[in-house]
Amino acid sequence: MGLGHSKAGAREQQAQEKKADMGTTYYKCCLVFKRRFRHRDAPPPDDVRALFSHYAGGGPHMGADGLRRYLEATGHTEGLDGDAAVERLIEQIRVLARGGGGGGPRIPRLARPVLALDDFHRFLFSHELNPAIPPPRVHHDMTRPLSHYFIYTGHNSYLTGNQLSSDCSDVPIINALKRGVRVIELDMWPNSTKDDINILHGRTLTTPVSLIKCLRSIKEYAFVASPYPVIITLEDHLPSELQDKVAKMVLEVFGSILYYPKTDHLKEFPSPEELKGHVLLSTKPPKEYLESKPGGAMKEDDAEQHLGKGAADDTTWGNEVPDLETEIQSAKKHDDDVSEHHRDDHDDDDDEEEQKMQPYVAPQYKHLITIRAGKPKGSLSEALKSDPDKVRRLSLSEQQLAKVAENHGTEIVRFTQRNMLRIYPKGTRVTSSNYNPFLGWVHGAQMVAFNMQGYGRALWLMHGFYKANGGCGYVKKPDFLMQTEPDVFNPRKHHDVKKTLKVKVYMGEGWQKDFKQTHFDLYSPPDFYTRVGIAGVPADSVMKKTKPIEDNWAPVWEDEFSFPLTVPEIALLRVEVHEYDMSEKDDFGGQTVLPVSELRPGIRAVALFDRRGNKYDNVKLLMRFEFV
Repeated sequence: MGLGHSKAGAREQQAQEKKADMGTTYYKCCLVFKRRFRHRDAPPPDDVRALFSHYAGGGPHMGADGLRRYLEATGHTEGLDGDAAVERLIEQIRVLARGGGGGGPRIPRLARPVLALDDFHRFLFSHELNPAIPPPRVHHDMTRPLSHYFIYTGHNSYLTGNQLSSDCSDVPIINALKRGVRVIELDMWPNSTKDDINILHGRTLTTPVSLIKCLRSIKEYAFVASPYPVIITLEDHLPSELQDKVAKMVLEVFGSILYYPKTDHLKEFPSPEELKGHVLLSTKPPKEYLESKPGGAMKEDDAEQHLGKGAADDTTWGNEVPDLETEIQSAKKHDDDVSEHHRDDHDDDDDEEEQKMQPYVAPQYKHLITIRAGKPKGSLSEALKSDPDKVRRLSLSEQQLAKVAENHGTEIVRFTQRNMLRIYPKGTRVTSSNYNPFLGWVHGAQMVAFNMQGYGRALWLMHGFYKANGGCGYVKKPDFLMQTEPDVFNPRKHHDVKKTLKVKVYMGEGWQKDFKQTHFDLYSPPDFYTRVGIAGVPADSVMKKTKPIEDNWAPVWEDEFSFPLTVPEIALLRVEVHEYDMSEKDDFGGQTVLPVSELRPGIRAVALFDRRGNKYDNVKLLMRFEFV
């Protein structure tokens, strides 16, 4: 009997020790010793306590009426019609708090469900129940012409890696469509026997993928993430007989979902709503068949040399995105790169020259083109003149745009009010890096083409921008970019502050679940800090940071920042978490970018993403947003 009591007591003691040890982590120190760190969930911030007290009427519990008043005050009322819906939400919150490490006292089951302080805190800290931007829902007017929208656009969409020697595949096309990208670019070249069409980056060591495979994958995944139209931009290096084959392939694969106009030239583009569920082609037949000459292809050592040159500034995720003025001044210093003889797009020839150089153009192929690309003869400023009888697409490299923007910013904005402008990365971005997308957006460019297969801060901005409007891949341009009276918007003019965004960073959690114990530091818990800032026009762009919190997997900062905004309509909120390292480069701990126009005021949970834009399972911040 005594032995049984002894064993039971030992088991109880072990259970208590195990429970006490669950929140403890050990790190090696001096090879022999171990340092012990106790992990505890941070208590609710004072602001959360004050909110709870206010809506709970000063009592220990918040009922359905108090929660409803809070939700109404913060604009969080989606799907909460009636008392039953609010009570179901309370039950969801209670389950979350019990299973999500809430740690608070269990509330006895009462006649009607109520929340304790810890429950309310877990609700506010839930990305699923209390996100910083509304749940995905298309809310922009989708009935305007395509030229009135920014469109999620890919560049060389078939490449799996760098621009010189990576494989071509339909996989990156599929991944882009799943993310919501609406413009897919394909470079068409004859195969070795000149009887079929390959997709590859011409005159490089990239390995080809067949056109038919890419088209079939586009059809299968086109509308997985969005019902709005997919535009295929074709860079065409084909003779006429293969253009005929392309036309037959396109018609065979897409059938009734392929949209094409009844007339040769559109006076106005159709709307995204009108084109729902359709695929469009955008290209221009080449002025001549540019047959690759012997020795014209890149050699392997040449590719390695070019990659080496680009690696220093392209491969690290940590490079800051240059502001617009830096881009413009840089373009002035590199005039050779933006000369008319250094383009990697071939859709800038006019109709008359095209007919002279290529007497036969496949009629069916030409008839299938909805968005016709082309540039009239003359300078870039001449190319920005709009034709009242037809609309078209113009393509410029990032450096060409930066150069012409210095003196012709308003002309670019005016051109993009009716016509399409596509911007693509400069040719030296061989590692598939990207540029500052605001260079295009602030001038109204609809197709700011990005290499989607890489990662880095510029691509994070692109991901964040297209979280707007339900993530459908089409974001309606703000009114100021469409106005003609009293003046067309001047991107380089300084504008008055329209509103100020106040951001408070309370705390973070989730790293201990999503990372190994020694991921950030072998000898102690991480020292996290948060960078918060704005990406937008130069006057609005800034980054600030919190203090580092030492040795803590659940840091509490309670730091507040203010951001005056002159053009809030296209501004993005940037959030990054880093782990401070005294001796080496700071470690990456997560990031997100959110459209300022979609931020919901109040205390919100902000989920963080990895370098490639994939959401972490648990890592998130508790933040507050306020507009004044």
